Amino acid sequence: MGRDVPALVFTREDRRRYRIKMQECLDTFAQLLREARFESERPQVGLEIELNLVDDRAEPVMRNSDALEVIADPAWSTELGRFNLEINVPPRRLTAGGPDSWESEIRAALNHAEERAKSVGTHLIMTGILPTLRQEDVGESALSENPRYRLLNDQIFAARGEDLHIEVDGVDRLRTYADTITPEAACTSTQFHLQVYPEQFADYWNAAQSIAGVQIALAANSPFLFGKELWHETRVPLFEQATDTRPQEIKVQGVRPRVWFGERWINSVFDLFEENLRYFPALLPLCDEQDPAETLDRGDIPELGELTLHNGTIYRWNRPVYAIAHDKPHVRVENRVLPAGPTVADTLANGAFYYGLTRALAEEDRPVWSRMSFSAAEENLHTAARHGIEARLYWPGMGEVPVAELVLRRLLPLAHRGLELSGMDEAWREPLLGIIEQRCVTGRNGAVWQKEMFHHIDATARCGRHEALRRMTQQYIDYMHLNAPVHTWPVD
Repeated sequence: MGRDVPALVFTREDRRRYRIKMQECLDTFAQLLREARFESERPQVGLEIELNLVDDRAEPVMRNSDALEVIADPAWSTELGRFNLEINVPPRRLTAGGPDSWESEIRAALNHAEERAKSVGTHLIMTGILPTLRQEDVGESALSENPRYRLLNDQIFAARGEDLHIEVDGVDRLRTYADTITPEAACTSTQFHLQVYPEQFADYWNAAQSIAGVQIALAANSPFLFGKELWHETRVPLFEQATDTRPQEIKVQGVRPRVWFGERWINSVFDLFEENLRYFPALLPLCDEQDPAETLDRGDIPELGELTLHNGTIYRWNRPVYAIAHDKPHVRVENRVLPAGPTVADTLANGAFYYGLTRALAEEDRPVWSRMSFSAAEENLHTAARHGIEARLYWPGMGEVPVAELVLRRLLPLAHRGLELSGMDEAWREPLLGIIEQRCVTGRNGAVWQKEMFHHIDATARCGRHEALRRMTQQYIDYMHLNAPVHTWPVD
């Protein structure tokens, strides 16, 4: 969740002070790492889910403030678009209570929110991109009321100096321009958090980067945007383009994008925060009063406010997070590659695969990132986003291989092993990873179901494209509430 900020105009002095404070924060962070002051007793996992708001006809509704008021739960917050909400599921130990306990907790929270939101004429849907969203739905009026979003919008366009150009070629072709960042709000994701010891962070981040393409291929759920059928996970190119501060001339000079896969394997969590300062100018140069070095010298834990705020405006697909909990600092990997949905069952299966596989890969004697170029991992991500579960991805020792074969032959056994190392017994592992296995066997995930259902309705009802998308979305919502994994959803 983003930090609330006031509405204001930044001066050159603000930017100068912020640059100095960020460097002071980075120096203090380095000292914290050297002195090993981080949490080491309670490593936990966490989950954030972004959702869309729709009416009874599955059309988007711009009422997140009203929905948030009636839900009345601090775990919920607004997001960029007025048709978005986000839930921050409380962190926990990976094996605490077992998967059934976590699933029950998440479903109870979502069902409560759905029941309350109905009182203001809204419903919740978990999907990567809302299929019924039209381009006219994401104008300036769709920005949430929090001044943070308006300020972020203004700063991105001040840096860019021209309208955003959004271009995606899939089954159909999308060519359009936007004068706000609100198209980004079409991208709703699931974010898995994994707390790790600082000395292990690089291994886990590298592992997460190496499997990002596989994750997307298995869980793709965003085939439609503005009525057009595009990539299986259209959310990836849309997010990359809708938050781009670079005009074309700056792109060709090699300036890094703010939605960024990265460009190298790392040796330390420090590498990522240091890159943030080296490559990216501040979008929200807001200084707080805390002196980080002085705070640390007197024995307290610094917030590192400027460093963390800046980090929140750089949208890595696997982002480092520094935070304080139980009066101790910790670091975690925020895995941001996956779309929301389709169901809680699918979400927890995706989480089990991610947590288990990264654990196993991080502990291999010869790490996969020592045998795989960083550019190959990045290419996998975009290939998977374009082709979904039908993609062919590169993996060391196998070459270019269908993703289902890669997962079934090589990665699922590793995911089982990683969960076993984390203390999860077979009775808990098998149902979760069994969902991943069946997606591979059937070749079906959320994107495949959406595409098939849309074409079935379009061919049989002959009702027009938007109406077919609307009917498909209504059927999606019905199945979502049943919580049956998406590979079991019928098309009829």
